[in-house]
Amino acid sequence: MKLDSTVAAVVTGGASGLGEASARALAAKGVRVALFDLNAERGEAVATEIGGMFARVDVSDEASVDAGFAAARAAHGQERVLVCCAGIGTIGKAVRRDKETGTPSHMPVDLFLKTLKVNLVGTFQCVAKSAAGMMNLEGREDGERGAMVTTASVAAVDGQIGQVAYSASKAGVAGMTLPIARDFMSEGIRINTILPGIFNTPLLAGLPQNVADALAAAVPFPKRLGKPEEYADLVLTMIENGYFNGECVRLDGGIRMGPR
Repeated sequence: MKLDSTVAAVVTGGASGLGEASARALAAKGVRVALFDLNAERGEAVATEIGGMFARVDVSDEASVDAGFAAARAAHGQERVLVCCAGIGTIGKAVRRDKETGTPSHMPVDLFLKTLKVNLVGTFQCVAKSAAGMMNLEGREDGERGAMVTTASVAAVDGQIGQVAYSASKAGVAGMTLPIARDFMSEGIRINTILPGIFNTPLLAGLPQNVADALAAAVPFPKRLGKPEEYADLVLTMIENGYFNGECVRLDGGIRMGPR
């Protein structure tokens, strides 16, 4: 897909981190970008800087997603590009013992469900609702109507201790990529998924420096955290390369996560 001012895009989680970098990269190509995020202050600021628009959207809430797409389309027209970066990180073992009493307890089911609802269901409903709009567009080269990129994680396949809910949600995102690509095969819409490793995003910003240094040292090469701009570069490749479809690609410097 040729990216220029004739293309509109929606980026979820666009106020920071991987989503912000993706939004900036698309805007640099001339694309009209709408940002979905819960952080209105930051989202409005980024949107102003890149000449886009912002909508406060909770991707886990269907009515909020519907309102966001309505606002984006009113401002920019039907999107041909969707990038899903919105998500949450949760920590907790499936079961654990109290350190003092040894009494076992399990992860609250509500926490598990919340993680799935934001990361997996939130991604699915943005994909499905965007595709329903894209299907009304005229096809371009090869009949292409749209292209999507979703975000999983290396935790989808290398889940660590305490990542049961997060890993399950991200494995779901990766697992639905090929079936969705096949669902779209007659509609001219492509979808791919990125599995980021350890990136320098707000999710990691609160870590002590020694922990961040240890994480960076665990990366085979280069021995550093990933840059959001490197994620955005792969987003552009997946969108611009018309033969890229139904794939899940790790972007991780070669790291394989251990049990903890």
